[in-house]
Amino acid sequence: MSMGFTAKTRRRLVALPVAIGLALGVAACGGSGDDERPDASVSSSKSSESKPDAQEEASEESLAELKGPSGLMLKVTGAQRDSGGFVTVSGELKNDGSETVTVPAQLSGNETEIIRNGRSLGGATLVDSKGKKRYYVLRDTDGRPLTTTNFSAVKAGETLPVFMQFPAPPASTTEMTLQLPMFSTAAIEISG
Repeated sequence: MSMGFTAKTRRRLVALPVAIGLALGVAACGGSGDDERPDASVSSSKSSESKPDAQEEASEESLAELKGPSGLMLKVTGAQRDSGGFVTVSGELKNDGSETVTVPAQLSGNETEIIRNGRSLGGATLVDSKGKKRYYVLRDTDGRPLTTTNFSAVKAGETLPVFMQFPAPPASTTEMTLQLPMFSTAAIEISG
């Protein structure tokens, strides 16, 4: 009897942290912000004109363009402050050259923990000149950078969607400088 009780207790003790971990993982990945977008049927019934949605508009407009080596270019299309205490910078990495380009390893930065997780944009920083602070790309609990990862080559004319997440600066800070190793720097405006 006591052996059966002990086995049940052990299973429950193992199952509880697993269940909690899964619940936190779903909660962290589930909030994409799509809940705030109006229903497609509602927005289409309001007007008969064909207008691009917010995502299409964001891809057409750019906050900044950073030029890199071998024809690589980073077009920043958004810098959004989220309620969770971070800033998400999104954009497109494009190869404007005529040949396939290997993405430089320097874009990952020089921190051993980030380099260990493959090629990424982990070397990016946001600089607040007025507040005299530098913000580095956030990492998850396993040390992986919260940015686009695992890309090595970009074909001629190819565009890859990219993102980077940083800790949010104070609410009064809206203008920052985005820096990426081997790329030019650019001032961007944070919304939200």
